[in-house]
Amino acid sequence: MFLCSKEKDRAKAPVKKKEDPSAIKEREVPQHPSCLFFQYNTQLGPPYHILVDTNFINFSIKAKLDLVQSMMDCLYAKCIPCITDCVMGEIEKLGQKYRVALRIAKDPRFERLPCMHKGTYADDCLVQRVTQHKCYIVATVDKELKRRIRKIPGVPIMYISRHRYNIERMPDDYGAPRF
Repeated sequence: MFLCSKEKDRAKAPVKKKEDPSAIKEREVPQHPSCLFFQYNTQLGPPYHILVDTNFINFSIKAKLDLVQSMMDCLYAKCIPCITDCVMGEIEKLGQKYRVALRIAKDPRFERLPCMHKGTYADDCLVQRVTQHKCYIVATVDKELKRRIRKIPGVPIMYISRHRYNIERMPDDYGAPRF
């Protein structure tokens, strides 16, 4: 009786089919807008809207850089730093130690962007926003966030190196310096 139940279980187990290596494999590839056909985003232009991440503000403070002025020095144009509700919440959660960063984030020159999604993870929020709207430059120092944004075509990344702001994946036509 015990052996019969085991044999029934074996008989019911689904048999896996071996995949044919020469068969065509289908996968879904996201469609990219035609404005990104020539590698660079044509929707970017002065005044630049720059999405700022929490660690970018903190590293700017450590490097003693004025955010808006340093952005203008980097891009040679008017820059509007934008901060999402998720990034603002992340700075507020950091507490008293990061009160200077919070004061900078509440600067009236910063444009505040409301978030309509669930959760408060700032990296997901920034990636989602630049995927939907290709008119932003993302300012971050976070390696993981940079890696995620590099996968999205047409989104330049601003970062800090040698006590100044640099930009990556920006068209030469827009006057961004190359270092």
